[in-house]
Amino acid sequence: MKITGFTFIRNAVKNDYPVAEAVTSILPLCDEFIIAHGNSDDPTLELLQNIDPQKIKIVQTVWDDSLREGGWVFALETDKAYAAISPDTDWAFYIQGDECVHEKYLPEIKKAMEESLNDKQVEGLLFKYLHFYGSYDFIASSRRWYRNEIRVVRYDPGIRSYRDAQGFRKNGKKLKVKPVDAFIYHYGWVKQPKGLKNKVRNFNQFYHNEQWMEQNLPEDYEFDYGNAHRLLKFTGTHPAVIQKRIAVSNWKFSFDPVLLQRKMSLRYRILQKIEDLSGWRIGEYKNYEII
Repeated sequence: MKITGFTFIRNAVKNDYPVAEAVTSILPLCDEFIIAHGNSDDPTLELLQNIDPQKIKIVQTVWDDSLREGGWVFALETDKAYAAISPDTDWAFYIQGDECVHEKYLPEIKKAMEESLNDKQVEGLLFKYLHFYGSYDFIASSRRWYRNEIRVVRYDPGIRSYRDAQGFRKNGKKLKVKPVDAFIYHYGWVKQPKGLKNKVRNFNQFYHNEQWMEQNLPEDYEFDYGNAHRLLKFTGTHPAVIQKRIAVSNWKFSFDPVLLQRKMSLRYRILQKIEDLSGWRIGEYKNYEII
């Protein structure tokens, strides 16, 4: 069974993405790892070259900055990494530059791959998510945060990244997937106000034109942590690969839970209560078909 990891990244240092930790977190499962490195103007390339030269293959790419519709450029860059995967690969493990997998889940993930290796109807593995927010001490837990996504796909040339690289499609159709009992730790929203302001402005420039940016996210824009809707205290442990980053960068983050609740409409609060009681998320978007 051959496993290949893949991802894309640009300006990870400037934008404070833990891409080295992301790659390292799944590297023990991978026989090789493909990274599509965009035209960075910071030391990102050097950072990538120092992770594991024996396993990692870096593909140099140039982002099309004119693409500002739905974050399509992210999908294109993901596809560039996917296209460089060795054709004898069985499973392709995708991870984004702000995600990590806890080492405690690696045996379960490998087991799921082995069990489904010869079951061709299984086209991917579906992971659960923890969205850390504000600091490494809190997770966002509400309807606005996706609960599951595909991160392992059975290698097939017909598979393409979908929309803004959140999921995948095969020949335009949703993948048939099997849930795996493992979480992706998403750290993209763990930053102080200035860092999140920069993240939001940088991220949205790949979705909107300059006029929209000036009207909605001007230079003096201040990030509002209230858009989380609900935060819960995280009581578990973080992956070993990110412990050093946490030790030097975590900060004391506080919030007003009452204020967060006030930002939710009555309809939203009702739907959230139904989900809390039953586990059923009414109207949930699913970019996959569970087997």
